[in-house]
Amino acid sequence: MKLSDDDKAMLDGAEGPAVAAAMDLLVRYGQALDAEQLCDVRNVAGTMTQPSPVKARLVREGGWHKAFAVINLDCDDEIEIPDMRVPTCQLQQSFGPDSAGVVPYPAEMIKLQSEAEAFYGRKGVNILATCTPYQVGNLPVRGEHCAWMESSAVIYANSVLGARTNCEGTASTGAASLTGRIPCWGNHLAENRHGTHLIEASVAIDDPMEWGMLGYFAGDVVQEARPVVVGELAIPDLLELKHFGAAAASSGGVELYHLPGITPEAPTVEAAFGTHPIPEVVPYGARERQAMYETLNGQGTSTDVDFVLLGCPHASLDQVRMTAKLLDGSRLRAQLWMMVPRSLKTAADRSGYTEIIEAAGGRVLADSCPAMSRAAPEGTRVFATDSAKQAHYLPAILGIEAWFGSLEDCIDAAITGRWRGELK
Repeated sequence: MKLSDDDKAMLDGAEGPAVAAAMDLLVRYGQALDAEQLCDVRNVAGTMTQPSPVKARLVREGGWHKAFAVINLDCDDEIEIPDMRVPTCQLQQSFGPDSAGVVPYPAEMIKLQSEAEAFYGRKGVNILATCTPYQVGNLPVRGEHCAWMESSAVIYANSVLGARTNCEGTASTGAASLTGRIPCWGNHLAENRHGTHLIEASVAIDDPMEWGMLGYFAGDVVQEARPVVVGELAIPDLLELKHFGAAAASSGGVELYHLPGITPEAPTVEAAFGTHPIPEVVPYGARERQAMYETLNGQGTSTDVDFVLLGCPHASLDQVRMTAKLLDGSRLRAQLWMMVPRSLKTAADRSGYTEIIEAAGGRVLADSCPAMSRAAPEGTRVFATDSAKQAHYLPAILGIEAWFGSLEDCIDAAITGRWRGELK
């Protein structure tokens, strides 16, 4: 792999042992990927503060410097971690202080996370604590090379924003944050960003639930490839694009899709496929739509709902507003958690939305999600969600049943304690 003079200097220790360890990791990583070189990145989104028993042990043994070295740099040496070289943000993590007494999550983990935030904040990490950094200030531009984790964030950055990132890991993002470099392969290369499959929807795709089911279908069809989607598509908003991308990254490993005339790298179908021939159409019609709904609801048998989860990926302020409107004046029989970025929770508080949701018995919680922290209300056997991603993951993670439907279906389940959703 070809290294620049700056790369070689970092690798040789010119900027200290932590940077040298980071560059050593990136060189090994790049060689394993058969990357020809590294590319500059000025935008890193990773995880440094998420607590765990292993991290707690490392902190007891050698402090936060050791925890970062071992977990984020794959390095067992005693080294001091310098400030981040490039803008770096923390993605979603464990539940924060606002969950105490609400979420069955260990208090010592919340304390550990708060200590981590203080340490890494001083090192230049922006504690956004969300899986949707693009909602709260980290908004890369078209063509910008990034090093991001989190599948639903990566697919949004690549597809909706036209930025360039692969789905990175804890170690590669840690190394990138100290070097401003990442292996130049995969989605960083223009030739790897063209479509591979053409999916045509013959049913109306015009609300978040429909976009979520279409995304789940697309991911299942293409797996790790790049779908180009056309047909009866209403112009999607941020919420619908979040649901589509998160679903496609869950049923498959999609990191990039194109919606001709909507997403920036695909003004036309022809442009989406570049020099490649346009493939045969994969249809998405009434039969496929019904199959997706049945698949997402194939993990529920009891209609008694204990728990409703909203905000996966983290909810936008408009989602919080819509939830408050649907709950206004009601009283919940099932527990309801709505996951949001902390900065948007502040906006929801100021706008009066949180007060309405909490008056009904629900909670607006920041920082993380039940799948990330493996925590749901005690005694939960059945949950309902408007997120195809959570319907896909949470039953396996927590051993509970799932129902998937619209926001209205979920609010009805929270109020009545029963699942009455159906495909319209």
